Amino acid sequence: QVQLVESGGGLVQPGGSLRLSCAAAGFTFSDYTMSWVRQAPGKGLEWVSDIQRGGRTSYADSVKDRFIISRDNAKRMLYLQMNSLKPEDTAVYYCAQGTIRGQGTQVTVSS
Repeated sequence: QVQLVESGGGLVQPGGSLRLSCAAAGFTFSDYTMSWVRQAPGKGLEWVSDIQRGGRTSYADSVKDRFIISRDNAKRMLYLQMNSLKPEDTAVYYCAQGTIRGQGTQVTVSS
């Protein structure tokens, strides 16, 4: 059974940084592309970034050059370093393996 547990969200001022973490269990983590997706209030799900099993990364244009995705296969962990945060980054952030998501962690960017 796939289990994904996100942490690290919170309230941050514009221009600030946060690092999200996702602990994975129940599958061979190193074999899968892993993703971060987010859902802003009143909006649909938005893909943010993913990292392939070999480490190749991709980013949505809205976060490119500000966010960095990484993974530690030995620890079965996925990370998202978020820098230069903007109010429009406010959302619930989910770790995902395919269509399976965790419970999410809230990120609020506000002064």
